[in-house]
Amino acid sequence: METATQEVERIRQSALADIEHAGEVQALEAVRVEYLGRKGQVKALLARVGQLEADQRPAYGEAINALKAELATALNERRALLEADAREREEARNAVDITLPGRGQKTGTLHPVRLTLSRIEQLFVSAGFEVAHGPEVENEHYNFEALNIAADHPARAMHDTFYLGDGRLLRTHTSPVQIRHLEKAGGPPVWMIAPGRVYRRDSDLTHTPMFHQVEGLVIDEGIHMGHLKWVLSQFMRGFFEKDLAVRLRPSYFPFTEPSAELDVSCVRCDGAGCRVCGATGWLEVLGCGMVHPHVLEQAGIDPARHSGFAFGLGVERLAMLRYRVDDLRRFFENDVRFLAQFA
Repeated sequence: METATQEVERIRQSALADIEHAGEVQALEAVRVEYLGRKGQVKALLARVGQLEADQRPAYGEAINALKAELATALNERRALLEADAREREEARNAVDITLPGRGQKTGTLHPVRLTLSRIEQLFVSAGFEVAHGPEVENEHYNFEALNIAADHPARAMHDTFYLGDGRLLRTHTSPVQIRHLEKAGGPPVWMIAPGRVYRRDSDLTHTPMFHQVEGLVIDEGIHMGHLKWVLSQFMRGFFEKDLAVRLRPSYFPFTEPSAELDVSCVRCDGAGCRVCGATGWLEVLGCGMVHPHVLEQAGIDPARHSGFAFGLGVERLAMLRYRVDDLRRFFENDVRFLAQFA
């Protein structure tokens, strides 16, 4: 049968071995509770005191106290070692190797739509056009009525407008800037473009609720369709940096008469026919026409003396063609991998 002294020694050796093998502070705490806790093995040794002879009790009590002190010291030393080791591992994980080369900073770039807008503006400014801007929150007079689009005109349904109430709306094109510019200029001659954001209720592969337009207006003496075709053909060749063929197809816009759609030979297949142009060899790029005499009259201009032409193009449409982007939404998804290609 194990004597009291033998039991103390057995627990001592077991406890010291468990302390030595504890690899983490949490495991060491479990060892402390196992041996020195209120229900631990050392506490249980005190229950044997009453079973010993009176002359054996003092020596047994001293042995238990010595065991408690030895285990407490061993636990503290092991805890200090484990905590120091944990700190070293944490410092190693967070260490900065000053010998490594610097990461540097990536240079940003302009958005492809902004690049396209800048290119369009640069080409027209070099041809003598003025750049004008106006409010994005418009009223019905400038957005519709001054452009020959009456309240019951079917063209209003085509624009699918965002109305704000009290006669205010988000402009559906930048043509209102042309009317405001005419009022400010006081009359012809006018050679101007109006770039900016416009808003319509659209959202699919080729449309978004917000997009960019550039609309142009020329009013002077003796302006005719030949001037319109020459200006736009020169612009398209300069924009795409190709000797493109152009053609005008009859169309309809309330503020121009006659009206036309301008097509260019496909920039992908050079007119041979491909998926982009629907195998026709042609791409529709903008709408245009001679300014309607009624629009000139509302602006206080005598249509018998002055004439002019107007055009409107979608910036994202030209950006898609120039940069070969197949989905308009890529321009607005803020995918850095996509945008970095334009650096």
